Amino acid sequence: MAEHTVKAFDDDITRLRGLIAEMGGIAELAIAEAMQALLSGDEELGKAVVERDQKLDALESEVDAMAVRTLALRAPMADDLREIIAALKIAGVLERIGDYAKNIAKRVGKIEGRNRFEPLTLLPAMNEVAAEMVHDVLTAFAARDPVLAREVIERDAKVDAFYDSIFRNFVSYMVENPSTISSAAQLLFVARNIERIGDHATNVAEMVHFAALGTYPPDRN
Repeated sequence: MAEHTVKAFDDDITRLRGLIAEMGGIAELAIAEAMQALLSGDEELGKAVVERDQKLDALESEVDAMAVRTLALRAPMADDLREIIAALKIAGVLERIGDYAKNIAKRVGKIEGRNRFEPLTLLPAMNEVAAEMVHDVLTAFAARDPVLAREVIERDAKVDAFYDSIFRNFVSYMVENPSTISSAAQLLFVARNIERIGDHATNVAEMVHFAALGTYPPDRN
């Protein structure tokens, strides 16, 4: 990042980037621990994920306040303006990703017969792809890397394919095992939340591309 005449401006940008990185770290941890808690039935870990979400909310508010302050005091132009707007939007998306992880964690105590519930084994692979998308898009933001951002966008199709496959599998399983309907419905909700995490990682990638180049990816819907 090129230095500005006013050092305080550089400090503001650096602080914004630091806040986004902190939010990203918390969101990544939430995704991983929510799935870990779901698979193991660890309700205490699930509660920890839910409680930690308040930190994401607080950080989003801090990003909002700093971005507005920087826009008002520094009147940034071109690249700087795009970066601040991207940080503002990305903070909101990361907060939503944290909400999806929290939603998954809340299902931990609602799965019966966990050790015998075969479809539960399908979710970790889907979650891993979505988690990697979040990790890589944060790397892309830190490096202002539009190429990596486009790669993240392309990966969203894999998460969607996982969701479609899991949906069909769960519906078949419920038909064959009516006693599992309640637990299967909870896990379908989990799969939907993972799919939304992938969608939101894609949204961040589009913002990273815009911040770096001033344009959205050509295949953006």
